[in-house]
Amino acid sequence: MSEKVERTEDRLADFTRDRRILLLSLMALLIGCVSAFVAYALVWLISVITGLAFYQRFSAQVLSPDRNTLGPFVVVVPVIGGLFIGLMARYGSEKIRGHGIPEALEAILFGRSRMSPKVAVLKPLSSAISIGTGGPFGAEGPIIMTGGAVGSLFAQMFHLSAAERRTLLVAGAAAGMSAIFAAPVSAVLLAVELLLFEWRPRSFIPVTVASVMAAVLRVPLLGAGPIFPVRAHDALGAEGLFITLLVGIAAGLASGLLTALVYGFEDLFERLPIHWMWWPAIGGLFVGLGGYFDPRVLGVGYGTIHSLLTGEVVGAALVGLLIGKSLVWSLALGSGTSGGVLAPLLMMGGALGALASRYIPIGDAGLWAAIGMAAMMGGTMRSPLTAMV
Repeated sequence: MSEKVERTEDRLADFTRDRRILLLSLMALLIGCVSAFVAYALVWLISVITGLAFYQRFSAQVLSPDRNTLGPFVVVVPVIGGLFIGLMARYGSEKIRGHGIPEALEAILFGRSRMSPKVAVLKPLSSAISIGTGGPFGAEGPIIMTGGAVGSLFAQMFHLSAAERRTLLVAGAAAGMSAIFAAPVSAVLLAVELLLFEWRPRSFIPVTVASVMAAVLRVPLLGAGPIFPVRAHDALGAEGLFITLLVGIAAGLASGLLTALVYGFEDLFERLPIHWMWWPAIGGLFVGLGGYFDPRVLGVGYGTIHSLLTGEVVGAALVGLLIGKSLVWSLALGSGTSGGVLAPLLMMGGALGALASRYIPIGDAGLWAAIGMAAMMGGTMRSPLTAMV
């Protein structure tokens, strides 16, 4: 009995006796503040670059590339963005390549949770250029890495231990996602599932503090409310739950196909007899071609995701969106450019769910689009808890 009590106390020791949890929480509070302002700067920069690249005007207004009037010249815009990213990766830091989450994970597993100041500056800048010039990515992956870099630098400044550096790195990553998506609970769950690997209070509490602080500051910086308002739907009965299982299986198969496509394109670029610095520009060429035929595949695509949730995209447009976004996104990601994966996965999953709704007798297209989004995100990122919330 006494041994059982001792084991229980050991598990709770970090909560009941470790006073450094208060220090880490205070640091996480500051990291949440900084990450919120970094997220705001990233959104602002994406808007400015989008306005300049596609509409030839300087504006901080949130714009989507899908309404551009460039015609065939739209093909050139992502190529130029890819050239900039390739140069920044070669002569700045190669760590800016990729969508952000694997790089943060690599820093935790192999770099003792250390990230350089150069990454904290170049990653959001390169991602803003990529997305602003039509890259089919989201801002959440880059801000996760950038927020993680902020937390890591903060920990290095105060010479904290490797475990404490990891906690603050993850706190910064969660804060960044919380500020972008206005979803602090999902941000914490994503951090735990993909980066933290534990539920111990000394890690979990600072991460939660940073995420909540970023969500609070998001209101005056980027506005209140969820980024994707979802209408209320009737509860699904036994038949509906069985159908969700089938949609989940379809999304799981699609997730596996997407992963195979990304790896296949990565292998294809590896075989090219040119330096990897040029790969993002080549990927940008195909992004531009895809954007010429269907402009909705360009950029973050929050407007298209909203249209999917309200059932406004129907018929053949869903097939074109699903296939076009999948090919353009996987090819661009395989080229080693900079950008996030979450928003594209939501778009592709939404298109899959809305397409399936045509053959489902219950619910509406918006409901099944939301279910498809969650299934696609959970299957591809292997984060089912985050996807559900």
